[in-house]
Amino acid sequence: MGALVNRNPLFDGRNWPAVPPEVMAFHRRLPAYAPTLLVDAPRLADSLGVGRVLVKAETQRMGLPSFKILGASWASYRAICEHIGGEPPPWANINELAASLAHLRPMTLAAATDGNHGRAVAFMARLLGFDAHILVPDGTSEARIAAIEGESATVTVVDGTYDDAIEQSAEMAGDRCLVVSDTSWPGYETIPANVAEGYTTIFAEVDDALAANGIASPDLVAVPVGVGAFMAAAVTHFRSGAHRPVLVSVEPDDANCVQLSTINGEITETPGPHRSIMVGLNCGVPSPLAWPMMASGVEWCVSVNSDAAGTAMGDLADAQVVAGETGSASLAGVRALLADEEGSAALEDPASATVLIMVTEGATDPANYERIVGRPHTQVGRVLTAAR
Repeated sequence: MGALVNRNPLFDGRNWPAVPPEVMAFHRRLPAYAPTLLVDAPRLADSLGVGRVLVKAETQRMGLPSFKILGASWASYRAICEHIGGEPPPWANINELAASLAHLRPMTLAAATDGNHGRAVAFMARLLGFDAHILVPDGTSEARIAAIEGESATVTVVDGTYDDAIEQSAEMAGDRCLVVSDTSWPGYETIPANVAEGYTTIFAEVDDALAANGIASPDLVAVPVGVGAFMAAAVTHFRSGAHRPVLVSVEPDDANCVQLSTINGEITETPGPHRSIMVGLNCGVPSPLAWPMMASGVEWCVSVNSDAAGTAMGDLADAQVVAGETGSASLAGVRALLADEEGSAALEDPASATVLIMVTEGATDPANYERIVGRPHTQVGRVLTAAR
């Protein structure tokens, strides 16, 4: 199957409430917090036939190779607050927070994952002195499992898909185990909402970088979609203000549950197994919590195959951005959108348009990265220029 492009017939552009500022304030107290780079990529702009391409490179975030820690950390914190019945004593850094929560131990944070979310939950658990138990679907690469285990987590491989792992993780919740999932199910909505809130820090950083460099807001924003938490954050951010860029969702062609849901007008499952190299997006069912925001806020949906993602990895490497398989999806999606007869209408004036591409992970599987790109990620240029 090749690329599939469709205009979302459910799009209505309604307003969504903005996320409160305490989310970014929370992140600023975490270890090694710093805004990730917004990279100006003129060669990519030339190849796409647009005025400017900006790449938000979520390839290193607080020592992890993806953006997921922003959602996992905020959601874990809010889950703990709910568990203890309020805010912990005032804290200035993670060590103070961990000390104030020591009485909760033994405590476990649990999650199902394709890789990055689970590693981020395990990372947060380690910082707090908690245990972590992460469930992964069958077929998860050894490199991703090893990375999660490197955060001192217990990893269980589920005989089934990501959605099967979600079902099993839900059964683990208890007084000594908090489940931190980025997808919702009946009766479990607050924590996934907090995950999406955490991701909005990324878009606030984009706004700050644009303002600092005197660059106008983007005309089109491409966001990779799994269950939809990250896209829900994008909708919340870009549909709560005056500037409203075109939002484009990008999925694997064999796990395009959001795209099919827009076509069918209701949540639609894409049965597994899902074998795309974009493993972080191999999800068969949209999050019920995120679905209303995506249905109303996303204008175009694109699904791409593994070959397109691999090509995008190489193109991003040439632009000095180390993007893993999942991280490359947005560029592959924009290329497919603009090459499509109907999708090319997404931009009124491509030659003057600014396109923002969200790259959500670095080389999470270094051996696979080298096999696809043809060179180690360590050989990709490390001097990235901020947007200018």
